[in-house]
Amino acid sequence: MKPLHPTDTVETLSVFIQGKVQGVGFRAATVRQAHGLKLGGWVRNLPDGRVEILLQGSHGAVDQMLSWLLQGPPAAHVTGVQHEEIRTERRYDRFEQT
Repeated sequence: MKPLHPTDTVETLSVFIQGKVQGVGFRAATVRQAHGLKLGGWVRNLPDGRVEILLQGSHGAVDQMLSWLLQGPPAAHVTGVQHEEIRTERRYDRFEQT
């Protein structure tokens, strides 16, 4: 991670996914999708059955990722997506599963 340059137009979102999203390859598919969109951040399972994601990238790429997250990979059944923009000084160079 490195600090954001003040002129960078990077959006950072915190996202929570609900539904049948654990044990179905959701995190691995999310990593592949994020790499394709050149996003930074991470994805992880939560103990309550949800998946938490931090997305960072251009507005257009983040928007595309949010659209994909509404469905997720074929074996998933997404019932809810909550997200909010967050402020951060950090820049994520890559997207990874934690």
